[in-house]
Amino acid sequence: MSSIDRAGVFTIIRDQLSEILEIESSAISEGQSFSDDLDADSLALIELVEALEEELSTIVPNFRIDDEDLQDLKTVRDAVDYVFGRISKGA
Repeated sequence: MSSIDRAGVFTIIRDQLSEILEIESSAISEGQSFSDDLDADSLALIELVEALEEELSTIVPNFRIDDEDLQDLKTVRDAVDYVFGRISKGA
């Protein structure tokens, strides 16, 4: 199993958001809110979750983001912290 650091998690999330929202990845920072700053609707967040689960399952087998946890992820930083925490625990 390859490991990934927090900066690597941010890069993956930023790149996926960039593709989904069709904006430059350099325009995305950790402090931004998905809805207020990036205009990401619930469909975009579902796409992000699916993309992250697919990409990260190569690092952590069966990686999943629980639906009930999704409502707590308001900013890019929230998502990075959540995903990094899950990867660190191996789940």
